[in-house]
Amino acid sequence: MRRAQTALEYLFMLAAALILVAIAIRTVLDTTKQLQQTVSEYTKAVRRKVLEDL
Repeated sequence: MRRAQTALEYLFMLAAALILVAIAIRTVLDTTKQLQQTVSEYTKAVRRKVLEDL
C-alpha cells in the first residue's frame, strides 16, 4: 500500500512540475511576441523619422 501511495505522490509532483513548466514556456513565448511587436513598431517609427529628415 505504501508503494502505491508513493507512486501516486510522485505522479502528482510530476504533474505539478509539468504545469509550472508549461506556464513558464507560455510566459516566455508571450513576452517574445510582445517584444517582437514593440521592436517592429520602433523600427517603423525610426524609418519614418529618417525618411522625413532626408
